[in-house]
Amino acid sequence: MDLKELESGVDPSTNWYYQSKKIPLFKYFKNLTQNQDKKLTVIDFGSGSGFFAYELHKAFPEYIEDVLLIDIGYTKAEMEATKDAPVKKLRYIPNGINDSIVIMMDVLEHIEDDYAIIEDIKKRLGSNAFFFITVPAFMSVWSSHDVYLGHYRRYTIPMLRELLSKTKCKIDQQYYIYGSIFPLVWMVRRLKKNEQNMKAPESSDMKPLPGPVNFILKQYNSFEMNFRKLNKLFGLTCVAEGKLKS
Repeated sequence: MDLKELESGVDPSTNWYYQSKKIPLFKYFKNLTQNQDKKLTVIDFGSGSGFFAYELHKAFPEYIEDVLLIDIGYTKAEMEATKDAPVKKLRYIPNGINDSIVIMMDVLEHIEDDYAIIEDIKKRLGSNAFFFITVPAFMSVWSSHDVYLGHYRRYTIPMLRELLSKTKCKIDQQYYIYGSIFPLVWMVRRLKKNEQNMKAPESSDMKPLPGPVNFILKQYNSFEMNFRKLNKLFGLTCVAEGKLKS
């Protein structure tokens, strides 16, 4: 999760983007746990504030063994404060955890060597490890927003498939989300691109919106998530679901 987006005053607990984005994660996790006879450890890699992991724990406590927020930015004091809590903050994934799901919500685009990081995660995990990954999609909508957030790239389904295949991950589903608003965002960013020199802006494109506008966008995009697996063409976010290790 991009912490820089929170600096602009966005509240994930109400913001349309975060509230609709958690829907596919919830649906995947619910489907996954129905086929498991053990509780899963949720590993939120590159977690930042840990919003999505906290939301999972709140919605499905009975299916979760433990929640680990993994981020190299956590201080010793932050980690110590959560040592005995149900949601723990750590800098690295402990070795040998079995029966887990690793969620990477807009993380891989921040890492120069995305292949190496997935390989490292796999080495640390034990058996029966699943994944849920989201990444920004299509370089055609690359803008100063990406520069500001420190992105190295935006992905497509084939790009993400190639990466996961190289690391020998088993992909169950790939699709795009935010497909219906993609054309509008593409046009706006193309226009902005002609007006600026691609230096990083002072803030993220993600801004707090008036209540009624935020409500409409939340309802609209949440409804679209019902058809997410059918969208293999385009969207603002690319999603992959599957298994890291058997």
